[in-house]
Formats: sequence, C-alpha cells, structure tokens
Amino acid sequence: MSPASTNSTLYPLTQTKSDWLKSKIRDIPDFPKPGIVFKDLTTLLKDAEALRLCIDALADKSNELKPDYIAGVEARGFILGAAVAYKLGLGFVPIRKPGKLPHKVEKASYDLEYGTNTLEIHIDAVEKGNRVVLMDDLLATGGTAQAGCDLLTRVGANVVGFGFVVELGFLGGREKLQKGVDTFSLITY
Repeated sequence: MSPASTNSTLYPLTQTKSDWLKSKIRDIPDFPKPGIVFKDLTTLLKDAEALRLCIDALADKSNELKPDYIAGVEARGFILGAAVAYKLGLGFVPIRKPGKLPHKVEKASYDLEYGTNTLEIHIDAVEKGNRVVLMDDLLATGGTAQAGCDLLTRVGANVVGFGFVVELGFLGGREKLQKGVDTFSLITY
C-alpha cells in the first residue's frame, strides 16, 4: 500500500506520509538568489501518488471549512487550487500577476523574502460574503498569501482558510497572516 492510499481523513498527515512527501521535494541552493534554498515542488507534482495525496489532504481540510470557492495564487497555487476545487465540486478563483486578467482588477503589492511583487484579482471574482480558501504551494514569509487574502477581502470574500503543501516555519509567515483564518500545511520545515 502506497502512502497515498487511504480510506480515512488525510489531514493532518501522519509523520510517515509527511516524510514521504518531503522525499519528493528537491532543494535548489542559491535560487532565485544567493543564500536562498528553494523548495522545488515540481518533483513532487510529477509524482502521481504524491500529487494525489496532496490534493486529497488539502481537499479534506478545505471541505471542513465549508468554502464556496477555492482561490489560488499564480502559478503553483493554480495547480493545487484548481484540483482541490474540482475535487470539492467548487469554482476556482485565480489570483494573478499584473497584466494577466482582462477585466477590471484590484491590486496588492507585497514583500517577498527576496524582493517585491504585485497580485491582481477580478473585481467580480466572488459575491459579497462568499467563503473562500486560498491555496498556494508554499508559505514562507507570508507576503504572497496575505496579499491574496487582502485582495479577496477587498472584493467581498470571507477568507476562511489558507492551505499550503509546504510551510517554512522558521520564516514566521504564519504569524503574518490574517488572524482568525484557519492556516494549514501538509509539510513543515
């Protein structure tokens, strides 16, 4: 039986499953700049069983929060968020980098551990009060996720959860996220 096979609730993962997922992630030193060790999830995503385990576990936890939508931050948050939305029978809300959305947008700029960036969302992405879980691949300093939360809130959403595959706990990103919003990750370094 593979670590991805189960008939019970997957979240939180057992230590065995968490360790197995960690074994699927490649470290890239000095990317995107010297001193950063980039956690490359593309090696996890290409493994069908590892991807299935991540989607199933993220969907299990998200479902507990009773969302109306799943949102995802470009680019790896699209992969995870869209799959979770599909599994739960929900719509997906894309949060994109500047200039990619064709309709009127809200914008938010934020700091990364290695620079700054901006995100955008359509102004009509959700209805006022819709419950949304925001997905991304990795929680580092919290800037990207909080910017996504700020955008969703500005367009009327009630953000009820942040979901990640990986959390770099030593960077303290969780503490920078919106208080009172359920934050969950499958793997913590």
